[in-house]
This record gives sequence, C-alpha cells and structure tokens, in this order.
Amino acid sequence: MRLTRIFSTPLLFAAGAWLLRPLFAPAPLDLQGQVVLITGGSRGLGLLLAREFAAAGARLALLARDHTELAEARTLLAPTPVLLLPADVTDPQQAEEAVRATIQHYGQLDVLVNNAGIIQVGPAENLPLSAYHEAMDINYFGPLHMMRAARRELSRRRGRILNISSIGGQIPVPHLSSYVASKFAFGGLSESLHTEYARQGIHITTAYPGLMRTGSPRQAQVGGNHRLEYGWFSVLDNAPLISQDAQQAAQEMVAALRRGQPRVVAGLAARVATRAYTLAPVLITPLLTLTARLLPRSARTQALKSGDQSESAITRRLGAKQKAEAALNQRR
Repeated sequence: MRLTRIFSTPLLFAAGAWLLRPLFAPAPLDLQGQVVLITGGSRGLGLLLAREFAAAGARLALLARDHTELAEARTLLAPTPVLLLPADVTDPQQAEEAVRATIQHYGQLDVLVNNAGIIQVGPAENLPLSAYHEAMDINYFGPLHMMRAARRELSRRRGRILNISSIGGQIPVPHLSSYVASKFAFGGLSESLHTEYARQGIHITTAYPGLMRTGSPRQAQVGGNHRLEYGWFSVLDNAPLISQDAQQAAQEMVAALRRGQPRVVAGLAARVATRAYTLAPVLITPLLTLTARLLPRSARTQALKSGDQSESAITRRLGAKQKAEAALNQRR
C-alpha cells in the first residue's frame, strides 16, 4: 500500500500537469510581418536562424560587433528587410540602444533571439581567469542585458524569446569548462525567467543544441596544445554521426519557438546524450572522465589563440568545415 502511494502521487501529478499544458501554452506564432532581433546574427547559426525567420515572412534586426560581417549578412539575406545593429551585448547601454533602434525603425519588436556567444577550448589550467569572465559576460550577462532591455516591448506585444544555450549547458563536457559554466548558468536563467515572464505575456523557449556544422570552430579561443585541441574540436564538430546539419537545427529551434515549447534539445545525438546523463549520471560521469584523459594533456601556457591561428593540415582538409565556413560568413 505504501509503495502504491509513493508511485501513484507523482504519476497523478505528472498526468495533471500534462492535462493542464494547453492552459499555459501560447497560440502558435505566425511570423508573417513579425519583427525579430537576433544577436550574433551576422554568421553561423545566427545567420541560419535569420534565414528561417525570413522564409516565414519576418522582418529582421541583426546585432553583432563587426559591421562588415553584418553588411555581408544583409547581402546574403536580400531581399528580406534587415536592420543592422553594430553593438556589444556585454554593455547594457548598447543593448538598450539596440532594442530602442529596432522599435524606432520598425515600430515594434516581437521576437528576441539570444544567440551571440563565445567558446573557449582547452584544459582548465590552460584557460586564464579572464576567459571565464569573458564567457560569462557574453554567454550569460549579454542575454540578460538584452532580455531586460526588451522586456517591456515584448510584454506589450505578447512576444517570444528564443535563448540558445547548448548541450554544454546540460552535460559537463571536458576541456570546455568556461563555456560549460556559462551555458549552465544561461540555461538556468532562461528556464527561471520562463516561469516569471509568462505572467507578463512573454513566452521563452530555451534551446539546447548539440554540435552543429556552422563553421564556427575557427572563431573559438583555444588554449593548451593549440593545434591538438583545435584538431579534436574541429573533427567532432564536423563528424556526420555526432554533429547535426546546422540548417536542420535552426529549423527545429524556430519550430519550437513557434509552438511555444518551453525547451528544445536540437539534434538526435544531443537528445540521446542529455537523456542518458539525466537518467544515469553515475554511469555517464565516468565516461566523461575517461574522455578527459584521452584528450590532449595540458601545456605550460595560458595563452589563447583563435581557431584560425590553430589550424593544421588535417583541419584545413575537413570538407564539411570548409563548406560551412564559406556558406555561413565565417571566413573573416
């Protein structure tokens, strides 16, 4: 009898929550004519997300630090209306100005996509303390600045937010400690604000994509044995069975936003990995520990190099990587 009560209570609670979902889920979002602001929208996943929104009839505002990359992105997205916002999300004043400029230009803001991010690869002892601060500034505080700046307008428009975390915000991947810490923090922030902002008419979708072929490894900061670290990272990032086609990932995330899903894990490999870690962390953690031992050893330096400075003959020959770099504005 006691066991029956132990198991029946949570099952009844879960069933009740499932039945009540329609009361809290927003109506499907029609993107025709909607205004979408995308941070990190000039290249990679941000550019692919912009294409998906444009194909659905949305008007775009793209935010990034590099004006030249933004201009190239606008060319690639023609004839879709695109407002360029050269800005740094780590500065709250610039975040507010970007939101204000979008509203002044289009008269409204309906969707905010927090996609801008940075990744550092290498053993923890080879990443300087500044790398951890920078990861938090861009991957956590940047989105926070944007959400605070856009909250009032999104509430007025009953808008949506798509926050791009990562599988690294669900699983403690070795040699990505600064990135993982910032993405865990961002995922927690996003899911917490989902519960609070709903009362204000704002629906937040938190996305946890796995590895995607976006051509982004060359933008990474690499520590330790630079070529070896960049080598494993680039190979896995472009491995067909491990990484996902980036356009498919973008489609999954935009579809989840339109449906009003609270969270989405994009990519089959990412879904399997996160489910396994959630259900059996005692089993998966030793595998991650073994993985860490197989990765390159630490070096006697805390100097970071960019991905394009860490290329080798092998990484330069990765066809999928080269194709993604050329297609997604990653050559600069």
